[in-house]
Amino acid sequence: MSGEQKAEAKGEQAKGKLKETAGRLTGNERVAAEGRAEQAKGDAREAKEKIKDTFKH
Repeated sequence: MSGEQKAEAKGEQAKGKLKETAGRLTGNERVAAEGRAEQAKGDAREAKEKIKDTFKH
């Protein structure tokens, strides 16, 4: 997994977690749902890169 893509995936996961937490604290379910979606996007990106690495070696 390239360092840049790994950092992007981790960044999306962290940003999503912060957004989800902020949504929960403020009682805004829409923001919390957006945060969960961003986390899922980061997880998917990370999984994709791991699969690419598996076939690269």
